[in-house]
Amino acid sequence: MGHGPVRGGGDSAGEREGWRVMGRRCGDRRGAGAGRERPTAVTAVGAATLVRAASAVRAATLVRAATLVRAASAVRAATPVRAASAVRAASALRAATAVRAATAVRAATVALTTTAALVTATALPGGAALAAGAPAGYAFAEDARRIEGASGTSGAVPLEPGATYRSSLPRNGTLYYRLELDAASDAYVSVTAVPGAGGEVTAVDGVRVTVQDADGASCSSDSATFGAARSPRPVTAWGLREIDPGGSRCQDPGTYYVTVERTRPEDSPPDAWDLELAAVTEPRPEKTGRTTAPEPWDSASPEPLAGEPERRPGGNGFAHATPVGQGAWSDDIRPGQTLFYKVPLDWGRQVHATAELDGAGDRSGYATGALHLALHNPVRGEVDDISKGYTGRQATVGLAPLPPVAYANRYAADGQVAAMRFAGAYYLVVHLAAQVADDFGDGPFGLTLRVRLGGAAQAGPEYTAKSRPEGVFEVSAPERAAAPRASGTDDDRALKAIAVGGIGTGSVLLLGLGAWTAAARRGARRV
Repeated sequence: MGHGPVRGGGDSAGEREGWRVMGRRCGDRRGAGAGRERPTAVTAVGAATLVRAASAVRAATLVRAATLVRAASAVRAATPVRAASAVRAASALRAATAVRAATAVRAATVALTTTAALVTATALPGGAALAAGAPAGYAFAEDARRIEGASGTSGAVPLEPGATYRSSLPRNGTLYYRLELDAASDAYVSVTAVPGAGGEVTAVDGVRVTVQDADGASCSSDSATFGAARSPRPVTAWGLREIDPGGSRCQDPGTYYVTVERTRPEDSPPDAWDLELAAVTEPRPEKTGRTTAPEPWDSASPEPLAGEPERRPGGNGFAHATPVGQGAWSDDIRPGQTLFYKVPLDWGRQVHATAELDGAGDRSGYATGALHLALHNPVRGEVDDISKGYTGRQATVGLAPLPPVAYANRYAADGQVAAMRFAGAYYLVVHLAAQVADDFGDGPFGLTLRVRLGGAAQAGPEYTAKSRPEGVFEVSAPERAAAPRASGTDDDRALKAIAVGGIGTGSVLLLGLGAWTAAARRGARRV
């Protein structure tokens, strides 16, 4: 898997080097062995349905029996004159009761059929996602527009910058979407592929995204795969078209195309995958600054943030990510679940994060690449990711050291550095592999996310126009307020020290001013 899109058709060796594919680090070097199938299990919901179904059948039988008894009594008690009427009434009553009983039996049959389907689904690979307390699926943007990808350029649907879309990706074939771009803005398109929870995926399966011009020349290409855990989860790849004053390809205004396909369709599940697409444009800066990578920065790994975590449940998608600031945050996570958080980062700020998974008690086993942590930038492009196996003991993964956010990072040869190119909301995405349930149960497991912010906020570039969507490359006051900072952190202690220092200094100044005023009044009385 590569960090950052690979730009096509570089104009110089240096440029090609600047966009080379960066191999992703994998914290787990073990082989990607196939996960075992989960045993058949009747869910709590299914059991309750069976009880209700049986109760409905028994109730219908009892009602029918009681009705027949009442009807027989009516016949015996009736006089010969009324006997025929009573018999006719009992017959009508029995008929109505039979209809009601049949209706109850049919309802029970439907309930039993539904329960059988649930039991069968639970027995399938990945069926733990259907059990009681199962993790929620991916939450798409509420305003996402539904569109269909085309099989060629002629029928490609346009993607408007600033909008989010929903689509679906079949197992085979390439989908096309259209972009209409000017000659002054950089454009980014992210594609999040969401496979079904019950499908079996391979380590190299995933989604590939390219941006190409009207002649079919590649502007960029990127892919995202499921990795050694082989656990179905949302994976995101991104493509871009950049304006480069010294470039010759993908520089003209006009029509461009975004292509989306699976990386390994021959080994991919047969069902279609849901897609979430987001298009963004970034205008050019008013002043042309440096076009080389920033100066060297401190790449030493920071100390993990200490302190007791505060409860902060994660979201289920990019559009529903939970805002957090510096601090330690806790939540519960189940096998197969993915949690989303977002951290507002100003120009000049750095972020470092670790994810800790609690132990599983006295259970033992091993799940390859079970705990996965990734960082995505404001256009949802992946910056860094790391995964680690799970043995039932507490496990921790941490992001690589990353540079301060800077516009000039885009000129760096390192893909991770180049992805830290703009301010805005950065996303922390945590996934627990579905195969963890095989050896350690359905959970939930305790999760702690520790976020440390470094660097100092700086002024960013002045853009010639507004981005689309507006404000995506800045941190607004509401976003700062929505991202809490845990108490007891370094920033919190520093602010308290400043506050205490300010109060102390103010007190000294007030005392001095009071003494000076008193002396002046005494002098005035002596005159």
